[in-house]
Amino acid sequence: MTRSRRYAVAAATLAALLALAGCGQAPWNAGGAGASPSPSASRNSPVPTPVSNDLSSGSTQRQVTAGAVAATIDYWSTLSMDRWTATALKPISVSMVTTVTPDDGQKVYLQKASMVAVPGNASTSFPALSAQTDQSSVSPGYLVLSPYSYSQTFNVGEVPPEATFVTVQFTYDFLVQTTPTSAEYAKQTASDTLTIAISGGGE
Repeated sequence: MTRSRRYAVAAATLAALLALAGCGQAPWNAGGAGASPSPSASRNSPVPTPVSNDLSSGSTQRQVTAGAVAATIDYWSTLSMDRWTATALKPISVSMVTTVTPDDGQKVYLQKASMVAVPGNASTSFPALSAQTDQSSVSPGYLVLSPYSYSQTFNVGEVPPEATFVTVQFTYDFLVQTTPTSAEYAKQTASDTLTIAISGGGE
């Protein structure tokens, strides 16, 4: 074989090898096309049920009625919501003023205000905490007819670590004069409920 023919054969062989190499996969793609996709690092996990919080903005105002009495009640906490943990002492402040219809000059008194806190989570309601009561120390009660108001602070104590919220139930007992000059009174009772989230509850 002549030298020129040997060069031609070598060149053809090299070209064939390069063509075969060009058809193969790059090393970093080996097994990529035919391999099953790997499972996601994070699997779908149950999304916790959102907990409503009537004090999420720091305060709330409610209107409640009891017979002829209409009460405007403000609730707030001096403890920020991120510190409403299971073990913290959690204060709730109350401020109330009332009106009466028809307004013939009779007065409205608050005889008693009470609060009961019931902790819970999405699946369980735990035993209620001890009730707290503010019984009027004067007779017939605290004058709450506008412009006079009533203010008090109640405290929610320690709740189970599994609790994600606490339902706070308020009860207000009013005495309404039957006439502006009467020493006789009609009793009216109003109730209200707040749901407040427990920070870190259920962890």
